Amino acid sequence: MLKKLRIKFIALNMATVAVVLVVIFSAICVINYQQSVASVHEAMSNAIAFTESKGRALTDGDAQGQKDAQEQGAGDPGQDAGGQDAGDPGQSQGQDAGDPDEQADGSREEDDGARHGTPPQIGGGPAGSGPHVPVAVYRILKSGSYALAGSAASASIADDMLEKAIAQLADAPDGSGELSELGLFYEKRTSDTGIARVAFADVSSANGWQTLALTLAGVGVVALAIFFVISVFFSRWALRPVKRAWEQQRQFVADASHELKTPLTVILANTSILMSHPERTIASQSQWVESTQAEGERMQGLVADLLLLARLDAEETDIVKSKPKERIDLSNLVEGELLQFESVAFERAIELESDVDEGIAVQGSVERLRRLVTTLLDNACKYAGEGGKVRVELHAQNDSARFVVHNTGSLISAEDLQHVFDRFYRADKARTSGAGGFGLGLSIAKEVAEEHGGTITAKSSDEEGTTFTATLPIA
Repeated sequence: MLKKLRIKFIALNMATVAVVLVVIFSAICVINYQQSVASVHEAMSNAIAFTESKGRALTDGDAQGQKDAQEQGAGDPGQDAGGQDAGDPGQSQGQDAGDPDEQADGSREEDDGARHGTPPQIGGGPAGSGPHVPVAVYRILKSGSYALAGSAASASIADDMLEKAIAQLADAPDGSGELSELGLFYEKRTSDTGIARVAFADVSSANGWQTLALTLAGVGVVALAIFFVISVFFSRWALRPVKRAWEQQRQFVADASHELKTPLTVILANTSILMSHPERTIASQSQWVESTQAEGERMQGLVADLLLLARLDAEETDIVKSKPKERIDLSNLVEGELLQFESVAFERAIELESDVDEGIAVQGSVERLRRLVTTLLDNACKYAGEGGKVRVELHAQNDSARFVVHNTGSLISAEDLQHVFDRFYRADKARTSGAGGFGLGLSIAKEVAEEHGGTITAKSSDEEGTTFTATLPIA
């Protein structure tokens, strides 16, 4: 049973850790993917902004050139009248006949890379700031034609794929998105002049999470292996109380069966004798009847103790949870039980002394506390020996009530002292002969004390005798 429980314990721990790792690593991959997508879109946006700034710069340059030419012509009327500009109106008209926006943002931008050199990497930023995202930027003119913006593009697209992409985005509104069938991210932006610029980036630019996922998977496997070793090691430690409780339970059942077996054997034997002589009267066989009754009562007491312990273990009688608290005058309870044991002490020639303070009250159950007091008094009277001495004390100390029962007589060895509160535990036969106990009384007393939030201890020495001390919180 314990082996199966240990396997379930390890399996549950491994499953829990695996689920936690999967959730955490999945969240990391999702966040990484979202950040990568955001970086790609930022790179595309920066590339479009770069082409727009170059286009505006070229347009401003043309306007300034025309202004300078006009000022020069006004200062030289002869050249204006017979020069090249005045004498060749067709050339001037030919230049103005086209679309100025297309001309400014078109042909001039195509040559920008040649005149100004290679533009900075789009999305890469300063050296060492992060990975470069290849971006292809195209201009879609009002006429429907398109061209690569060479000054801003750090990548290009195959013609067949580009045609499909441009066809899908020709009438699309400005914005960003993904062309999943083509494996492209895009961002479209239309200027005031009507020229649309579209930036493209491969979806693989945002697939860094896959490498991260493989790395995390490897880390997860190693972590699970390490945790498995740790779980195997700690499972022994964690299940140690369960193992001890299981062994105690088995011993409890075995001892209970043994204790019940003896009175049952006697009862069956007595019954067999009675039935073998049916002609005899009850009076003539009273010894067998009385023996049967005594053994029945003995067995009844054992069963009652076993049931009480079972209920205490299951907290069915826990006064804190299942019953309202009752204020009990512990002083009166102890005095009342002492009166009951005066006759017992007298018969055994035992000197019974008491020192009980008045007015000490506790919270709890009268029945359970009475069982605690009677158990300690009965135990002391049993083992004090003929002519021995029993002293009972009840005092208030700080916020606790100290109930002390001291007796002379045979001492408890150091080895036995460690087990006096164990169930069915009894010392050597010399100490327990004739006592007629089951080894449950002190176990019940301990359970009752702990049920009421207190403790119980035992000590035994040649100088002081045997002393049991129960400490309970004062109400």
